[in-house]
Order: sequence, then C-alpha cells, then structure tokens
Amino acid sequence: MQLEGKIALVTGSTSGIGLGIAEAFAREGADVVMNGLGKPADIEAAMARVSEHGTRVAYDGANMLHGGEIAAMVAKAEEDFGRLDILVNNAGIQHVSPIESFPIEKWDQIIAINLTSAFHTIRAAVPGMKARKAGRIINMASAHSLTASPYKAAYVAAKHGLAGLTKTVALELAEVGVTCNAISPGFVWTPLVAGQIPDLARSQSISEEAARKQVLSRQPTRQFVTIEQVAALAVFLASEAAAPITGANYSVDGGWTAE
Repeated sequence: MQLEGKIALVTGSTSGIGLGIAEAFAREGADVVMNGLGKPADIEAAMARVSEHGTRVAYDGANMLHGGEIAAMVAKAEEDFGRLDILVNNAGIQHVSPIESFPIEKWDQIIAINLTSAFHTIRAAVPGMKARKAGRIINMASAHSLTASPYKAAYVAAKHGLAGLTKTVALELAEVGVTCNAISPGFVWTPLVAGQIPDLARSQSISEEAARKQVLSRQPTRQFVTIEQVAALAVFLASEAAAPITGANYSVDGGWTAE
C-alpha cells in the first residue's frame, strides 16, 4: 500500500471529490482526518465508508471561514495522531453572477473558503512537516486556475490564487523534503453535478442528454472526469514516487485547458 502508516487531513471530505480522496487514501493505508459540512447522519455515513478500509478515521468540524478553527484542527490532528504527513485542501464553494451584481458576501465567502483556508492549513501544518523533513501538500484547484469563465469572478480569482500559492509554498519548501502541488479538474461527475443536469434541462426546456452535452461542451473528450480518477492522482502525489514533483499544477480536464 502506497500510503501505509501515513496521516492525512482532507478538508471538504464529507462528500464529492474530497470524500473520494479520503477513501482512496484509507484504501492505500493512511489514517484520515475528515472535515466538511453535512447532516450528522451523512457525516457518520461518510466516515463509515472511509473506515471500511481498516485505518483510523476522525472528523473535525472546523469552519473554513475561521482561521483560528482551522489552525486548531491541524493542531488537534497532530496531537491525536502524532503528526500530519499529508494535507489536502479541497474545501470549496461556488456562486455564479455577473460582476456588477455579484453579492459582496458571496465574494468574501468564496475567497475565504477556496483560497484563504488553504493558507491557514498550510501555515499551521508546515512547521511540523519541516521539522520531520517530510510532507505532502495537495491543493485542489480547478480548470479555472488556468482559464476563466464569465460570471464566476470569485471562484476564478480564488483558484488562480491557489495556483500561485502552490508555487510559492513549493519554492519555500523545496529543500526540506516537503512538496506542494495542485490538481485542477474540469467537470467531475459528482452527486452535485448529477443533480444539476435535470435542473438545467428543466430550466432550458431541453432533454437531460442535451443538458449533459451542454455542460461538457468545454471538455474536448466530452466525458466527465470521475472522482476515482482525481483521487488516484492525489494518491500518487501523496506517495514517495512523487518526491521530485513540486510546484506542479496537474490538469485533469479532458483537454479543456489545452484549447
């Protein structure tokens, strides 16, 4: 197993991509600290999925809007598990609106959760990683870290910022055995996206198949990326095999950003 004995913290891991990464890490032998939103029963179900692989699983409900809670989450993970080997910054939200009417509170929330929370987790985790001369930091960016779309000002700004943060952290830690990389997925088939297809079809009076094609129009493969494919890349970047890779931003977008 590639991650046997490692300790990982994955933010935004109670559903979607984050849950897929947490589960993949556990399958490869890592103990996992999960974090994210959801009803208590849903969080328990997510934890049960991850714990099926026989490693230790914990949950921390730190609010990604508050730096103090984020720092406390990292400290507790290190206290409870002895150290933190892998940090995945996956928490994120989205809002779509023209710039002139983009709600200020939504801008603030998106920048805080999608970008600033990663600064807080990294800032808290780096001292321990530097002391041990080992660590893996993975920032879940987006195709929108490399390109833009209209009506997504805050999301695009945050993901571009996350790409820059990744490079800066990689350079600062290049000589101490700690890597920092980003993964930039395109459209991933998640429960959230699956639920949006019927809504889009109804709103435009088109078939669900037409709605699906519309969503995929920017991905040349015309195929959704799967959660498992993204998680597999995260496992690789967290492994010893990826030791020489740092400061990279991996596109997993069906060719979207190649155009």
